[in-house]
Amino acid sequence: MSKFMMGNVKPAVEPENINPVTGLVEGTFGIGTYQVKGEKAFPGLVLPNGDVLDVSDRYVDTHAIFDDWENALVWLKELAAKQDRPAKSFTELNILPVLAHPNFICAASNYRQHVAEMMTFNKFNQDKRLPGEDDEAFFARNYAEVDRRGREGTPFFFTGLHSSLCGPNDDVPLPLIGQQPDWELELGFILGKGERYSSPETAEDMIAAYVMVNDIGTVDEFKRADIKFNFDWVSKFQPNFKPFGPFAVPKEFVDRNKMQIRLNVNGEKRQDWPAEDMIFGPAQVLSHASERLRLLPGDLFIMGSPPGNAANHGGAWLKEGDVMESSITYLGRQRNNIVKEDTEGKSVTYGAFKTEW
Repeated sequence: MSKFMMGNVKPAVEPENINPVTGLVEGTFGIGTYQVKGEKAFPGLVLPNGDVLDVSDRYVDTHAIFDDWENALVWLKELAAKQDRPAKSFTELNILPVLAHPNFICAASNYRQHVAEMMTFNKFNQDKRLPGEDDEAFFARNYAEVDRRGREGTPFFFTGLHSSLCGPNDDVPLPLIGQQPDWELELGFILGKGERYSSPETAEDMIAAYVMVNDIGTVDEFKRADIKFNFDWVSKFQPNFKPFGPFAVPKEFVDRNKMQIRLNVNGEKRQDWPAEDMIFGPAQVLSHASERLRLLPGDLFIMGSPPGNAANHGGAWLKEGDVMESSITYLGRQRNNIVKEDTEGKSVTYGAFKTEW
């Protein structure tokens, strides 16, 4: 973690009964999309021991499950209790993104420590550093700005592209554009219903299940000099830049106060932070979003990244040959090989953004 720290953040006290096969807590289950090699993908219910029950006889895909969430949850609980159908093995299946084509909403700048780190170390914000200002002083000034936003500001989000979603164990190809590919493991959730102008007191009722997403981006590609609004987030949505899953876990099985977000690169710890240490919680982000969007069942939200990105580890940006291993309590694990993109000999026309004239 950063040598510059504000506040007194303690690791989450996690539940003890986590099954090592799936990462699910005993007595819970997950919902995802799976495939036997060479066969059609199917929606499945995952038990902690790794048994996967095909539910395609009732729901054509996971979108249909979240569209019918209130009824689906009752039925899935009954199925998990009975376990009266043939099971496939979680460890032998190809794991696809939990949902194929959700509306995708990305909360950002949502962990104080992480935002202050990015503002201090990442390339996009160095023009804000005062002449002669060292890292410690710059960090303290950035943290104060973030803290003020938590007191006086509002949640921030941008919309994403589901074409960037991939399975939790898929390879992540590094694109030709961007010199600073970076990880950001994030807590996400999926809606079971939508509501317009929801208050924070009622907004969490929209959440059906929690899920894990790695919000990878080329962070040197955020800032542009050639447009007045200055920032452009499109490079966050390169192919496979959003490992998603391996399953979603119904809300009632999850205690956010017991969730720890962890990410290693090549076996070295990069992120290790309690998930609940957010500036704006899910209810606040959802309430804010409901004032601006038509929210629908199956919408995917991600809640921003805790600290520990590459800039804070000496600029250890992702490179070909790296292996990312990630986990969030209750929500399973991811493992991604970082590879070179196969461009079939094609090259770029426009290339990187102009970050200064």
